[in-house]
This record gives sequence, structure tokens and C-alpha cells, in this order.
Amino acid sequence: MLNRIDEEITFRKLEILLAFMESGNLARAAERLGISAVSVHRALHSLETGTRCSLFRLEGRNLQPTDAAHALADVAREVLQTMSHGIRATREIAGYAADRMRIGSLYSLTSVTVPALIMGLRLRKPDIQTELVLGSNNDLLRKLREGSVDATVMGFPDGAGDVESQLLFEDDIFFAAPAESPHAQQSEIDLSACADERFVSLNEGYVTHDRFVDAFRVAGFEPNVVMTTNDIFSLMNLVGGGIGCTLLPGRIRSVLPRNVALVPLQPRFQMRQKISVCFLRTRERDPNLLSLLAACRGHAAELQAAPPRG
Repeated sequence: MLNRIDEEITFRKLEILLAFMESGNLARAAERLGISAVSVHRALHSLETGTRCSLFRLEGRNLQPTDAAHALADVAREVLQTMSHGIRATREIAGYAADRMRIGSLYSLTSVTVPALIMGLRLRKPDIQTELVLGSNNDLLRKLREGSVDATVMGFPDGAGDVESQLLFEDDIFFAAPAESPHAQQSEIDLSACADERFVSLNEGYVTHDRFVDAFRVAGFEPNVVMTTNDIFSLMNLVGGGIGCTLLPGRIRSVLPRNVALVPLQPRFQMRQKISVCFLRTRERDPNLLSLLAACRGHAAELQAAPPRG
């Protein structure tokens, strides 16, 4: 078992020791470290207390290191270098400032939002490699907490105190019906009048599924869901094929099949999604995440400046 190291001996004090040994006096060491000469002297004296031996002798008004101080400095240099390498390796394993970034995303965000964010990230970090991981909101939140992804682009997770986020945009939910359906000709949909309609839906765990449930809770009935899927693009095709109607976010309008129509819901049934980039609070200083957040803010500003989506 290793001998217990006195609490007076810290990495910071070893750094001060090396600065003093390399600069030759208290004033220059203090200037290099951005602290006072008194603080340097206090740290050196504290190291003597911690090692229980004299490290310096006074010659006139100057401190001169003893052989013991040189021995401690040699060890300190090795210890600090080893610890620095260890921290770097630890950060790389955790994905902190690595040359690869794993970004989780909802399927519905891969057509416009995610490519824009990745391009913005590469402008700031040209050498970084990105890996895209797709899943539901619940899947992505779990992967974020496990460390399987570094950041996620998804619906803001309510009640996740360990997660920080950057809002990208808020998205309205629409009624989706086959283009030839009578619903497609309406200016807005009274969801409470659709109790006899067949519906298709995403499985649980997706933010769009949550808004689907919320809307029908307001409508006062449980919809007749005849089929579910984990893929929003498959969901759109099920609607286009006449399997059933559903509720879809407005962001998929640009990739909507021609045989599917989006119709606004009446105001009392309207739902919104907050789409955000999320990351763990413990990694809020990660340089890669800071670059991604800068790309997010740039994309959000572009969306606000763009004409309203019809």
C-alpha cells in the first residue's frame, strides 16, 4: 500500500515549485503564474511542511533550493506530465475535445437541420469527424447519459436536470391526411370530429408521439391506431398509402410525399415541439460542444431571418 501523501502537497503547489526552480526567484515565478510573491513563498513553505524536510535555505534575502528541492522538482515534473497525459486520455475516452463527434438525432431532423449543423460545425472545426446516431427522444436521452453520443438534436426533454440545451426552433403540429381525403380540403381540422377515423402513429418515446397523445387528450377520445412505426418517413408513406391519418410536425413539409396533405389543427388542438441541441451539463466546457453550440446559434438566427414557412 502506498504511503499517504500529506494534504499540504497539491498539484498546484508542485507547479509553483517548478516555476520557482526554473525562474530562479520569487518575483519572476509570481509573474509567470500571475500570483503574488507572497503566495509563491507561502506555497513553497507549505511543501516543506508536507514533506517534513527543508527544501530551501536563505542566502541573504534570496531562497536557494537544496538537493532535496531538486529531487522533489524532478518528481513533480514527472508527476504533472503523467497526470496531464492521464487527463487527456480520460477526456478522449469521454469524447471531450476528441477528433470525432457523435451526434444523435430524430429521423425527422436529418433532411435539413442536422446537415446545416454539421456544416456549421465543420466550418469551425475542419478536422472533426462526425457520426450520426438516429433514434427516438427516449433513446437519444439514454444514449446521451450513457456517453454513447456527445450531443443530441431532439425535442427538449422535460425534467432532465442533468441536461443543458440550445433551442433551435419551435415546430407546429399538423393533421396529415391522404391528398385525396376530404380532410385535405379543409382549412383547419376539428380533431374532436375525427373519432371514427383510422390513425397511424410513431411508437412511444418519440416527441411527435407525445404531442399526438396530448392532442387527442384534448379532443376527448382515444384514437383508433391501426399501425405504428419507428420511422417518421415510413409514417408519411403509410398516410399516403391510405392506411390512416396522423399528426406530423411542420418541419417535414419539404420531404412530404405529394400524396400527403398537411392541414392546420383548430387552435384548441394545436401543439408545438421545442427542438433543441442537448448535451450533458458536465460537458458544457467541451471545445467541440462549444463549436456545435455556435453552429446552432448561427442556424437558429438563419431560421428567424427566413420568411415564415407556409
